[in-house]
Amino acid sequence: MIPLFFIVVFVESVIAAILMVEIGPLRELVMKGLDQVKMRRATVLTVAGTIFVILLSNLFSIIKIQNKGAKHGTMTPMDQVLWRTNLLEATLMVFSLFLGFILDRMHHYMQNLIEIRGKTGTSKLEIEKLEKEKQQLKETEEKAAAEVKRLQKEISENLNKHKLELTEKSKLVETAETHVASLQRQTADLLLEYDRLLEDNQNLQNHARGFKR
Repeated sequence: MIPLFFIVVFVESVIAAILMVEIGPLRELVMKGLDQVKMRRATVLTVAGTIFVILLSNLFSIIKIQNKGAKHGTMTPMDQVLWRTNLLEATLMVFSLFLGFILDRMHHYMQNLIEIRGKTGTSKLEIEKLEKEKQQLKETEEKAAAEVKRLQKEISENLNKHKLELTEKSKLVETAETHVASLQRQTADLLLEYDRLLEDNQNLQNHARGFKR
């Protein structure tokens, strides 16, 4: 039994070391192996239960040998050999059960860590995607702002152009109105002059008639 438990403890120690220190693909292989072992949980519990029963038996034997030695005042060489053998077996079994429990917990926490890393990787991809979308929105916003500025500048230029045209047309209208007013005054003056000439012509005609009589 002792060589078997030495082998078990050694294998468990190696597995624990591989889980603690990542050595190439060994950790992944060990994790898959532990997954397969956990799938046979009933068998594992049966083995652990058997070891525990053997441990209790060894502890009972150790206590029995000690009580026998205390009763006789000393232990015989055979009892000493049995006591040491049972103590070593019990120690190895306790250590193997303890390492088995440690491996179970390490496997559990490693699985949780792998899941968290997977979620973290997904979160990183989502963050990168959001960053890209944010950058695209920023570029679109900058393009839109530039287009708005261009349109504002174009509208401002058109407004200034129309204002200048309107000012020029207003000046032309004022000039035309001034010219029309001047023509109207000249027309009025010509009409007055025409009336005066008609009156003078009538007066001359009247004088000519008077001379003829």
